[in-house]
Formats: sequence, structure tokens, C-alpha cells
Amino acid sequence: MPQKNNEKNAPKDVLLITTGGTIEKTYDEFDGSLENRGTSIKNRILSKLRLPYTNILVHPLLSKDSLYMDDADRKLICETISEDLKREAPIVVLHGTDTMALTAEYCFERIKNPAVPVVFTGAMIPMGFDDTDATQNVTEALLAARLLSPGFYISFHNQIFRVPHVQKNKEKRTFEEK
Repeated sequence: MPQKNNEKNAPKDVLLITTGGTIEKTYDEFDGSLENRGTSIKNRILSKLRLPYTNILVHPLLSKDSLYMDDADRKLICETISEDLKREAPIVVLHGTDTMALTAEYCFERIKNPAVPVVFTGAMIPMGFDDTDATQNVTEALLAARLLSPGFYISFHNQIFRVPHVQKNKEKRTFEEK
């Protein structure tokens, strides 16, 4: 039975799990620090995007630099993804770039055959800076989550990488295939 026009154009849910990392670091003018202090994705990126066909559901989970993440944090992220998969909506995970590939691979090894795409992304430069790559990476990850087949991915700098064959290239400040 063909979809009715209003069903075809109805907004589709995308779950956005926030875990911290550079993408969500904020600058404190008082003490000059740049730290994770909770999610600011709604105010800094999502409110500036025109997404009439996408309903973003933000799930703040952690507010941590990925260098300080351990297997307990990865387990929490994996369990959250597992639970959120029940909603049958694509998932985007905001994560620090230093251990993003490690966490994505951890989830890939434990969650077999997800029914939707799970797309990890982050940034090399925080959202509050003029030359940030956060807006680009989040926008591309949101689109990728709507278009990719089920599986685990990293979306970064206009590239899509299938997990587990991806690693951070610190010299180029981006990601690449292993």
C-alpha cells in the first residue's frame, strides 16, 4: 500500500547520544578553561539547522573527554545504544575523537546486527570557535544516519567509515581506513 503524502513527509526520529569530547567543550571566560560541562548541542548546532523532516531526540549520557573514558564508560555507551535501538530510529553518537574508534569498535563487537545505522562523530575544534568542524560533522552524521544501511559507522570530514576498519590520523587531524 503506498504511503500517503502526509506520512511520507512526516518528521522521522533520530536519536542523538552525547558523551562529551572536544565537540561539546565550552570556554569559560572567567578562568580561561576549555572543558566538558554538559551538553550544549541544542543551543549551539541543532537550533541553527533547518530540519523539518527530522525530529532530533537528544540523550545526554556523559560529559567527558574521551581520553579519560574507560571500559566502564564504553559499556555504558554500548548499553545505552542497545536500549535505544528498541526505538527503531537511527542513532548518532557525539564522542571525543581520541577514543571514538575504540568505543565504536567496542559497540560493534557487542551489538550484532543493529536494525538501524549507528553513526559516531566528533570534532577537532570545539563548537564555540569560528573554525569549528563540529557543525559540519554533526550535520553530515545526521544525514548519514538517515541514509545508511544498518551497522556501525564513523562520519567525519565528509567521509563515512564502516566500523571496525577506521582509525584516527593525528597528523592529518581526521579519520581514515585502517
